[in-house]
Parts: sequence; structure tokens; C-alpha cells
Amino acid sequence: MENENQQENKTKRFWVQCISDEILEKLSLKNRYKFLNLNLMTVLEPDYIDFLKQAEKFYMNLEKKHGITHREDFYQWIPEIGEAGLVTRVNKFDVIGLNYEPYGMVAELIRTISTDFFDPQLAMGMGATVLAVNPLLLHHDNVDVRLNALKEMVTGKKIGCICITEPERGSDAVHMLTTCEEQPDGSFIINGEKIYQTNGSKADWAVVYAVSEKNNGNTMGQFLVDTSWEGWKAERVNIYWTPRMHVGKETFTNLRVPKEYVLAYPGQGREHLFEGLNLERLGIVILNISEAWNALSYAFIYANMRKQFNQEILKYQGVGFPLADLWAQTMNLTLATIKICELVDSKMEKFKGILPKDVNLALGANASQLKSQSAKLTERVCYECANLMGGAGACDNTLMQDLLGISRIQEMGGGTRQIQQLLMSYALRRIFKML
Repeated sequence: MENENQQENKTKRFWVQCISDEILEKLSLKNRYKFLNLNLMTVLEPDYIDFLKQAEKFYMNLEKKHGITHREDFYQWIPEIGEAGLVTRVNKFDVIGLNYEPYGMVAELIRTISTDFFDPQLAMGMGATVLAVNPLLLHHDNVDVRLNALKEMVTGKKIGCICITEPERGSDAVHMLTTCEEQPDGSFIINGEKIYQTNGSKADWAVVYAVSEKNNGNTMGQFLVDTSWEGWKAERVNIYWTPRMHVGKETFTNLRVPKEYVLAYPGQGREHLFEGLNLERLGIVILNISEAWNALSYAFIYANMRKQFNQEILKYQGVGFPLADLWAQTMNLTLATIKICELVDSKMEKFKGILPKDVNLALGANASQLKSQSAKLTERVCYECANLMGGAGACDNTLMQDLLGISRIQEMGGGTRQIQQLLMSYALRRIFKML
């Protein structure tokens, strides 16, 4: 019965087969992973290579087990992925009884890239759960309900999102209109709207930011919200470039948050918000790199097999030379990101999981630099790889369509391109004042 289902799924994999059986078979997940491994084996330590291969094996087995076509709702796979310890590797998570090895930002890079090769929209969706995990990890204060929510998200049993962006504020994360009002029993009532939250309309848990005084970031609080509570309403925003990923618009109408779910009281939330932004941007950089390598793997295999005028198209300078340049740029960005990830890991290890304020401040410019440049490069890599593949890169026979879609919105998320430029220009001014 399973083989029959897999055969049926194979026929539903795409509308019309445009690529030959021979090339499609070579474009398998297994072969694209081989391309990735050959590139990373010289820049990663053996333990990380072992973890990469472990994650790859899991995803190849998952694809085979379910006969996955990548047209499915990917959220259904997350519990199985969580059971394998592949929702997040930012921490060991011993506080909730886990003991992940390896862990940290380099391990998170490996987890993300292996997931992205399997399914890019899944990788982006799980990344949003990680954004909800991080503040809970820092501010659970050993409160049972917070630890329970943390474990549910880390193990894939529940989906998370983080609610910062508002309809009338966009990248202005400080001057919020969503309000929080403290009650006599220590609970808070939240009213307002958020928008463009990845997983928002699918989430079970949300980390919500609100202010006690509108437009005053100094009165910001941070709250853990169970989306089944009365007063939470989430609508799905249609993003054509990521059709399988849920993006939400959330409306809070007298949403009551009990005292034990308050992660930061008004006045503390702004600091909590900014302590997470650098790691969020670094996570986006990691996702960008993953997409670039994924696109390169497709173009590399295709260009070595597709013949035009009786020879492989890679041999033509118009194909081979630009592909080589994209490959070099992606590798250089990967090396830079690994260096920053290693730096963060060493500091987190030294300071028991918390980045010191001065380190976090210094990291801000690096995170913006990498986020800005990686988003720009990934958009070019994904488009140019699809372009070099011709119609094969534009049709639905591969995951290139997902990579093209996601890469087009990566300059928007986590602070737009202009916000990153603004932050970098501020950093230049601070450096000048130190002269």
C-alpha cells in the first residue's frame, strides 16, 4: 500500500514533467546533499560534518517514508522533525531535560541548511518557531508554564511565532500601538494588531510585544500567549511567493495574559526585544546561505547534464563562468557567517547562554552587514541559477520555485534593507566618535 501511495504521489509531483527522467533522478535530495557535503567538508569540524550527515539521513528517510512531493502542508511533519531534535539547535536545552549535541549557532546553521535542501518553506516556517523559543530560553525563570511551552516548541509538538511588526509601523519596532494594561491581580490585558508574522495563523504559542503607553518604546512589555485564549484572532495573509507557509495578521481584543506568562514587565520589554534582534538577523543570514547553496546544487547538477549543441551547457562560458562566480561568493559568505557563529558560540559558552551587552552591541553592526549582503546575494544566486537552467528553473519540477519566492522577500524580514543600512551608518558614526 505504501508503494502504491508513493507512486500516486510521484504522478502528482508537478503539473507537467518538463525535465527528463535522467536529470530529475540526478537532481535528487541525496545528490544535492553530496554536492553540499563536498563544499563544506573543508570548512567545518568533523563533529559538525557528522551532524550534517545525520540530519541529511533523517530528511532522506522522511521523504522516502511519506512519498513527499513538497505540495503538502509541511506543518504536519514538524512533530516528527522535533522528535529527531531538528527544530532548533541554538541550545543544549538541558533546562527542559534534553541534551542536544552539537548545539549553538554553527549547529543551527547545519540544521537549517539540511532542512532547507529538503524543503525551503519548511525551513523558513520552523525558523519562526525558533524566534519564539529564544526569548523563552532566556526568560523562563523556571516557571512551569513557560518551560512547558518551551519544550513543546523545541520538540515540535507545538508551533511558535513572534509578534512585533504592526500594520501602521512596519520596521519601526519601537513605537508600537498595541497596548498592555496591568490588572490588580498582576495579569495584563492586551489590545491591538500585529501583521506579517511567519506562522501567525498556525501558531499554538506566540511571544507578543506591547506598550503601556502608545508610541513609547520605553514602556514595552513582553508576553507569552496561548493562541487558544479568548481575545486572540489570527487571519492568514496571502503571500504568493510562499504559498504553503502561513503568515498571519493578529488582532488582540481584551486578551488577558496571566501573571506567570509575563516575560517582561512594561519598561523591560525593549531590552528583551533588542537582545533577540541580532540572533534573529543571524538566523536570517543562515537561511539565506542555505537557499543559495540549495539553488547552486540544482544549477550545478543541471548544467553538468543538460546538453545544448552536443555538449554540456556548463562548458559554455555564458553558463560556467557566472555559475563559478556565484559559487565563490556563496562560499565566501558562508565562511564569514561561520566565523561570526563561532564567535557567538564561544561567548555564549563563556557567559552561560547570555551574550553580554557590549558583545551584543558590537554584534549589531555585523548582523546587519551580513543580513543585508546575504539577502542581496541570495536573491541574485537563486534568480541566476534558475535563469541558467532556463525553463527547468522556472517550472514546478524542482524546488527552485520555492527558492525564487523566498529569496524575494528576504530583504524585508527582520528589518528591511533600508533599516540595515541605517543601522550600519549609525555604527560608522559611533566608530568615528571613538577616534
